[in-house]
Amino acid sequence: MKNRIQLLIAVITLPVLSSNADIPRTSDGKPDFTGTYNVATVTPIERPVALGNTLTLSKERAEQIAAGVAAMKAAGVQNSDPERGAPPAGGDGSGGPAGNVGGYNSFWIDFGDTAFKVNGEYRTSIITDPPNGRYPQMTMAGGMKLAKLFSDVLHENKGDAWWLNQIEPGPYDDPERMTLSDRCLIGFGSTGGPPMLPTLYNNLKRIVQTPDHVLILIEMVHDSRIIRLNSEHADPSVRKWLGDSIGWWEGDTLVVDTTNFKDEPSLYGASRDLHVVEKFKRTDGDTLLYSFTVDDPGAWAAPWSGEYPWPASDEPVYEYACHEGNYAMEGILRGARLLEEETLRAGDPGSE
Repeated sequence: MKNRIQLLIAVITLPVLSSNADIPRTSDGKPDFTGTYNVATVTPIERPVALGNTLTLSKERAEQIAAGVAAMKAAGVQNSDPERGAPPAGGDGSGGPAGNVGGYNSFWIDFGDTAFKVNGEYRTSIITDPPNGRYPQMTMAGGMKLAKLFSDVLHENKGDAWWLNQIEPGPYDDPERMTLSDRCLIGFGSTGGPPMLPTLYNNLKRIVQTPDHVLILIEMVHDSRIIRLNSEHADPSVRKWLGDSIGWWEGDTLVVDTTNFKDEPSLYGASRDLHVVEKFKRTDGDTLLYSFTVDDPGAWAAPWSGEYPWPASDEPVYEYACHEGNYAMEGILRGARLLEEETLRAGDPGSE
């Protein structure tokens, strides 16, 4: 009877022991995260409202999504030309003033091929809490801040100086009035985070690990996060774009705690009070499971959490030279001055 019990225990624990044995480790026995990961995915950060609290996606639906993405990419390749699908000279072809200069077509976008899986199941969103997979309600201050950002950044470009009817300074009055991503200080969409989220392209992350530090190189804008292990946070007066990150090991899980953000973190809508806890854990020799919890009472009415896998990649991380030489910034500011002159001469500032 004793031998049977011992055999049963051995059979039950064998998969666990085998799984742990497959995980690469450093010389001090910690899981080795060193490597490059491509976090591109078509799974959205926020779940579509129609799916409610449905966390997982059927295999059939995931395959339909993958087929749709493949068709879109194929169309992007076919339609791409040396001019990158640019609109006709003089604007958008509508006969109006030169305004909408177009954007990327699908050829230039790389957000993965399919939905990701966690524990063998396709997910409907990266956000897992609240249960509906959506951001919690924003505070009044957070909502106003986000609305101001989007009204400036996403204002329809009709070829006029629409900001001249504002009392406050315009978005192009000087370089520091522009967004941090336009100024190439941090990447857009919280690619550098924390939390680090996938975006339209440049989704590679490179991890270099030592006993005392973990460095995460983010392809978008070439950001670098340096996580100090078994350390203390810097004084609250020390503020950084990506916050101050410290980490420690809980078994085979790396826990990272980040505070001390500047007034404008890379996470849209967040405040300087943002607090993010991230966890990195190997699920196998080629995949990390990345999870996070966001707590920012100045921006959201409740904390929110999410998770998604980071698959290993053989792709190199090239330098991201964001508008090298700042020629684009010079063009934006000069273009704004010309629009202001034209609008004032027309005698109708801020006309819609």
